[in-house]
Amino acid sequence: MHKTFTKVSGVSLCFGSLISVITMTLHPAGGGVEHIIRIQNVLVFSHSLGIACLPFMGFGALGLSCLLQTNSKTSLLSFFVFCLGLVAAMIAAAVNGLVLPQFLSDLTARPVEKSIVNAIVSYGHHINVSMANIFIFATCISILIWCLLVIQTQKLPKASGYLGLSLLGFGLICLLTKANFTDLYGFRIFVAGLATWLTTTGIQMIMKGKSK
Repeated sequence: MHKTFTKVSGVSLCFGSLISVITMTLHPAGGGVEHIIRIQNVLVFSHSLGIACLPFMGFGALGLSCLLQTNSKTSLLSFFVFCLGLVAAMIAAAVNGLVLPQFLSDLTARPVEKSIVNAIVSYGHHINVSMANIFIFATCISILIWCLLVIQTQKLPKASGYLGLSLLGFGLICLLTKANFTDLYGFRIFVAGLATWLTTTGIQMIMKGKSK
């Protein structure tokens, strides 16, 4: 049963990661109020897809944490931190891709001062950036803990742990050079790196679940 759970959660981790990459590929660049209303359907679809992938990533993270569990239960801490990041991602996707486009679309039916509309859009943007930062830091902390546990327990190939640490190191260098991971293109790079590690780890979990 334990190996079956490891395999299924590995599949879930890979599937959720794949959907997250598709989401970021479909995600259009932002713009003014008129632009947001014009691409409303694309925004709603891409962000709905992004929200849909979160439970799969969470279930996969649970399987990974159970696999790497030690007497200290540190892997469970990593799981809860990761879930915090997923909740932040859900809030950002809901506000930016579901609430804001529909709200702005409704405003077109009534006369509203442009300054008020711009203030609302700016407020939504700040919520999105704040939630993106929480998601980024939470997932980085989780991956750091998981990678150290992979290397320590050797329940998965050490290469997975070193890959994750390398990606975190690359991200740290980017931050030191003032790279912005909260804009669209920076966030795409972050999600691509995250999906690379999660998919690699998920495949290793599937292989471990199949082993006798």
